[in-house]
Amino acid sequence: MGRADDDEYVAFVQPRMPQLRRAAYLLCGDWWRGDDLVQRALTDAYVHWGRVRGADSPDAYLRTILVHRFIDEQRAGWSRVKLVEATPEPGGDGGVEPAVSVDLRTALARLPVRQRAVLVLRFLCDMSVEQTAEAMNCSTGTVKSQTFAALASMRRLLARAEGSRHE
Repeated sequence: MGRADDDEYVAFVQPRMPQLRRAAYLLCGDWWRGDDLVQRALTDAYVHWGRVRGADSPDAYLRTILVHRFIDEQRAGWSRVKLVEATPEPGGDGGVEPAVSVDLRTALARLPVRQRAVLVLRFLCDMSVEQTAEAMNCSTGTVKSQTFAALASMRRLLARAEGSRHE
């Protein structure tokens, strides 16, 4: 890529970094692994900048790359290896009550990979059912059923967490 392409890439990526980091964090439940996911997605986007730039929705293309890297990582055995019990988390949750924030993250982390990806894409990234299906390389019916199942699981997990907080 030439200097103009590099500048265009940087101008595209910089304002999207906070949302990409948050999406990656919600997908994998760890800021550092999330940053690694973002880095791999951005590297792929850089290498294929012509395709990303020429896509109907470069934002959706970038989120698709991020989700694909996450799903690929989950298939690797090392993704389940825990070196430390808990890692400190940078930043805050924008004024959300800490206990609620922890409950949400814990519940999201307990969902199966594809259900977690559906919720992050649909509700954090504000993608339509069709865009989510395209990003996850599945049918719209699968997105709908995964969303339904994921929301039901989240409700159940959050109700359980709320009950245990009041005991």
